[in-house]
Amino acid sequence: MLTLDDGIFLAILAPFLAAAIAPLVHRLFGSRTAWVLAIIPAWMFVHFAGLIERVSFFEAYALSVEWIPAYGIEFSFFIDGLGLLFALLISGIGTLIILYSGGYLKGHPDQGRFYSFIFLFMGSMMGVVLADNLITLFIYWELTSITSFLLIGFDHKRLRARRAAIQALVITGAGGLALLAGLVLMMLASDSTSFSEIATQPDIIRNSPYYLPILILVLAGAFTKSAQFPFHVWLPNAMEAPTPVSAYLHSATMVKAGVYLLMRVQPILGGTQAWMTILPLFGGTTLIIGTFLAIRQKDLKLMLAYTTVASLGLLVMLIGTSLEIAITGAVFYLFAHSLFKGSLFMVAGCIDHGAGTRDVTKLGGLRTFLPVTFVAAIFAALSMGGLPPFIGFLAKEEIYLGILDTSISSWIITGVAIIGNGLMLTIGLVVALKPFLGPKIKTPVSPHEAPLLMLAGPVILSTLGLLCAIFGEWVSGNLIGPAVSSVTGHSIELQIQLGLHFNLPLLLSAITVAFGVLIYFNIDKARAAMVQCLNFINISPDRGFDHLMNGLVKFASRFTRITQGGRLDVYLTVTFILTATAMLYPMWQANEWPAMPGMPDLYFYEWAIMTIAVIGLFAMIIAHNRLTAIVSMGIQGFAVAVLYILLGAPDLSFTQFMVETLSVVILALVMTRLSLKERDARTSGRMVFDVIVAVSCGLAFGLTLLAVTQGTFDPALSVFFSENSRVIAHGRNIVNVIIVDFRGTDTLGEIGVVTITGLAILALIRFKSSKTASGD
Repeated sequence: MLTLDDGIFLAILAPFLAAAIAPLVHRLFGSRTAWVLAIIPAWMFVHFAGLIERVSFFEAYALSVEWIPAYGIEFSFFIDGLGLLFALLISGIGTLIILYSGGYLKGHPDQGRFYSFIFLFMGSMMGVVLADNLITLFIYWELTSITSFLLIGFDHKRLRARRAAIQALVITGAGGLALLAGLVLMMLASDSTSFSEIATQPDIIRNSPYYLPILILVLAGAFTKSAQFPFHVWLPNAMEAPTPVSAYLHSATMVKAGVYLLMRVQPILGGTQAWMTILPLFGGTTLIIGTFLAIRQKDLKLMLAYTTVASLGLLVMLIGTSLEIAITGAVFYLFAHSLFKGSLFMVAGCIDHGAGTRDVTKLGGLRTFLPVTFVAAIFAALSMGGLPPFIGFLAKEEIYLGILDTSISSWIITGVAIIGNGLMLTIGLVVALKPFLGPKIKTPVSPHEAPLLMLAGPVILSTLGLLCAIFGEWVSGNLIGPAVSSVTGHSIELQIQLGLHFNLPLLLSAITVAFGVLIYFNIDKARAAMVQCLNFINISPDRGFDHLMNGLVKFASRFTRITQGGRLDVYLTVTFILTATAMLYPMWQANEWPAMPGMPDLYFYEWAIMTIAVIGLFAMIIAHNRLTAIVSMGIQGFAVAVLYILLGAPDLSFTQFMVETLSVVILALVMTRLSLKERDARTSGRMVFDVIVAVSCGLAFGLTLLAVTQGTFDPALSVFFSENSRVIAHGRNIVNVIIVDFRGTDTLGEIGVVTITGLAILALIRFKSSKTASGD
């Protein structure tokens, strides 16, 4: 195990530092901001790239800082082959996204804020893929949901953007809560909070009675984040975000978080019948639905969004097989998908920028106006379709090699993969060819090529799709192999080269290509057929989400009207009943009532004080107006204060005198502004009910105090304060030291409560005064 050096630790925290300074940098550098800020993720990429050689020999880097040691929770990171692959994608593609944003959002008034959000998003995703502690992972996991909410709703003045942001937050946030429950159960089952430790003893989880709940909860978190059916609806709607967000979201960040989690827990939860049933079922369903819905679309970004849903389904299906070669294909495809999908989304943004529309039916003949964009689109589309000599071809060959088997389930998975990959080739060809070929169609703006900042991303990523295939042996040995080793739990060495191997996977590839090309030449008919089919089915999870949210709002409104009717007496009655029940029920259930004490031997003046307190109590009960009741209540408080003096606690007595005096004065002043008339009339039945509630509460507190005082006294805390008040806090008055130093935060909270109460009273008085002045 290697220790993370300071440079790499800084590389992990760098995005958050960049987010803090991004608005200032934008004000200082203006149009050159993208070039300046892109230095940060580029520097991160270089640092992580420096680990490739050592991680390729299956070494790992770790850093751990104590956070909540009482619960074994640490702020820890772990870099192995899988984490390093994701870190390189996040930082490398992130660099190009920052540059692309500079051109795409040029002149936008909130561009500085956008840079801040995108860096927060980058840092959150980096934390997810490098976190070793389960709780650390969850915190970063939820940060990706929050930051994606900010990015999707960046154009917050548009209703569709706000709805899409809320939808993404609700779905992924709910999945995050399920994941938290699963991680807590995993901690209980393994007695560890570290992924790397749990992975060394996976049988403990698989043999645990918690296994099935853990699996379901973890899958809920992964499926919502990676948009598996029926949670896929948030991802296409997230296209309301600016194109740089879409490109980053789909290529290297949030949607891959669920896939990353499944790969990370494969050695821990994988290989069981439940795993190998649920994942292929949901993954295959998502793959087919995603490609079918992509065929229906006309918007370039929506077409690409639904193919991302399909690609995520393909990855989940492959991981679910738990087969080594299939997982190799999944990691290869994940890497290839990041390159071609990031490029194609940026291409869609370049087309929108250069032609003024993303509607594929309103585009054509742009090849002479956007030649660089056209070439980048062709390269990326060929890789997406799995054609040589691009990285997508190597990935598709490994996929088919990994899922081929003689079993029926294997042939079903293979058939689903052929259909899905073929339709994704169709969409890739539509995006790369339809806008550029054919006769020139008049567009909303005069066609022109995008600026350099926007072209750098698609050109570099699409070219890398070619170069990574040409140098496939190095890529497979140094990037894919170590990542696959992390997923499978044992060392694997890969040496995959570009070439045609005349075997069954090549035949399946040829069938896939033929199918995809056939649909491409009949795309209009296929789109019309899909529209008719979906209209006939007339079921939409997206509409279902709206119904769910509307129902939730209505339920909350009705529930609130029932439970919070605006009557203070009802609130207090319910509070007192619950308090009395919480104290008395455990004693009754366990039959552990405290022993009744004998009558104490009191002095005559102590009896006198007790008598005064009782007189004050009855005076308050029989008082005919509110002012008399307030003053009578003060009599009891003063009597208790005198008892404190008699028992040798003058400081506590002084506090009691102050509290009671202020309470009486403030209540009296308030009532003079509200009403000092006779108290509210109550029926006999209500009076009996109130007496029962009051006596129950008094009895509950009395019995609880008796039970506490009759227990064994532990003087440890008293001894600690006695020994340390003078030494640590430099105070002789132990009570003062406790209040001011040892429990300073508690005291601050009490002051805050008093302040808020005073403000509330002031608001009530002003409200009453305004109502009186208006004659209401």
